[in-house]
Amino acid sequence: MRKTIAILLMAVCICGLFGCGKKDAGSGEVKIDYGNSSLYTKEDMDEAIGKIKDEFNTWEGCELHSISYTSDDQCNDENIAWMNELEEANDASEVFTQCIKFTSSFHSPKEGGGAWEADKEYEDYEWWLARSDGGSWKLMTFGY
Repeated sequence: MRKTIAILLMAVCICGLFGCGKKDAGSGEVKIDYGNSSLYTKEDMDEAIGKIKDEFNTWEGCELHSISYTSDDQCNDENIAWMNELEEANDASEVFTQCIKFTSSFHSPKEGGGAWEADKEYEDYEWWLARSDGGSWKLMTFGY
């Protein structure tokens, strides 16, 4: 009897361990909307989305629901100049020739904390990335 109870307790402990940990934005049900683009391929967008997910995974307790491409109209001279100004302000010297904008929706931690209101759904949260010809995407800014 004791052996059976010990085995059951061990099984419960092991199952409990598998339920621990932080949810990865790259796992689970994150809806991706690639929209329509004549500028960027799905692979281009997937690389940018990976940068967004990497940042999001550092946000303790937040749950990512969706990421959506906005439109090709966002890759314009004015926004590319803005990305270059941000780069210069960070004492970096890369010259960007492209930018891309996504929006996301996510849920904040139940207890809130940091910049987040407790237990709230955030929608249309903006993510801006830029790259030079042939380069990798760089996450430049995010927020409202």
